[in-house]
Amino acid sequence: MGNLILNSNSEVEDVIKRYPENIQEKLYNLRRLIIESAKETDGINSLEETLKWGEPSFLTKTGSTIRIDWKEKNPEYYAIYFKCTSKLVITFKEVFGDMFRYEGTRAILFKLDETVPEKELKSCIAAALTYHKVKNIPNLGL
Repeated sequence: MGNLILNSNSEVEDVIKRYPENIQEKLYNLRRLIIESAKETDGINSLEETLKWGEPSFLTKTGSTIRIDWKEKNPEYYAIYFKCTSKLVITFKEVFGDMFRYEGTRAILFKLDETVPEKELKSCIAAALTYHKVKNIPNLGL
């Protein structure tokens, strides 16, 4: 824990800077939570920050891809996305219930004016970053 190698693609910063300023702040906060979670999670030594489908994305060797984005078609929300065929969002619903707003099996949505429950979200992020290790543990170890 703590000695994380962050491999960042400079294009991620360029993409985030194209969003409206208030959205940039929200995405930078999600980015911070992802990096902090990676630093705090045993077994994660490196985190790759890149673009997938044009969206800021985060990958580890032991986990499932995490993406963050805001879409003009749904301007009141921004989101953290997980692989929809995984058990991640289904498990988050079981463990955290209505603490979060969900989009099917692929995302946790946040209203622009709401406070993100950081501790709980970091637990979700850690589960995604270690998904291949925890996918067979009840409730992903949450």
